[in-house]
Amino acid sequence: MKIGYPCINLSVAPLGAKTFRLATYSESKFKDVVANNLNYLERILQFNVLKGILFFRISSDIIPFASHDVCNIDWADFYKEELRRIGGFIKKNKIRISMHPDQFVLINSIKSEILENSIAELVYHAKFLDALGLNLTHKIQIHIGGVYDDKQASIQRFISRFKKLPVKIKRRLVIENDDHLYSLADCLHISKKVGVPVLLDVFHHKCHNQGESLSLALKKSIATWKSADGIPMLDYSSQRPHARIGTHIESINARDFTEFIKNLGRKDFDVMLEIKDKEKSALKALEILKKLKKI
Repeated sequence: MKIGYPCINLSVAPLGAKTFRLATYSESKFKDVVANNLNYLERILQFNVLKGILFFRISSDIIPFASHDVCNIDWADFYKEELRRIGGFIKKNKIRISMHPDQFVLINSIKSEILENSIAELVYHAKFLDALGLNLTHKIQIHIGGVYDDKQASIQRFISRFKKLPVKIKRRLVIENDDHLYSLADCLHISKKVGVPVLLDVFHHKCHNQGESLSLALKKSIATWKSADGIPMLDYSSQRPHARIGTHIESINARDFTEFIKNLGRKDFDVMLEIKDKEKSALKALEILKKLKKI
């Protein structure tokens, strides 16, 4: 079992700008920011390995505007040495990588422009993982999208469009249940139609489900992963006290996480902690796993 956290490290500061506005785009600024981002990623991964954190979600902003028409640089070629070095470090240390495009990536959108932009963004994510030289156990996770006043039609639209996606995208995609629109049951239905793995978001499942116990939800999500996909991934968080339902907690609740791990039994997952204090909670989680003799 590997423990991870997403996108940034609060203990490792970036050495330069991580992104910039489209209005200020220039080739020189693009090159500087990407170089900074790759350096930052490399330093985060080095930190993680030293601490035993072997799962990490790379930010979609690592190559700013990579899917936009304004970007006319072959970044994968320009930074091939850096990307190969980082990919080699990932493989050498058996780190698991994921990526999670933002909420504007909507395969089932009713607007053609949004669909085109979504596919371009997914092509970029797949290209980035390919440029690192990573195998297909390193995944891109997405939500199903909107309901658009007709949930069943929106599900069918997702299915039909998924089937038409380039293979380079489909082979890395996993779908995730959300906290108010598409439940695990919806994702399992889609998975049955197109064969895509389902990444269970434990917190979302607590917020929105069809009455399935967590144990059953875990079992059903595991069944959608093939050996080529690697160990199933899941997202873990819990409710922030006195906040809107669905708000992620600031720091891991050790008692709740311990109970969750015990309830997993012999099930094996790589666990992404969607918790505000990032690596700090990941380190606490690792201590809990050691006490429980899970690692």
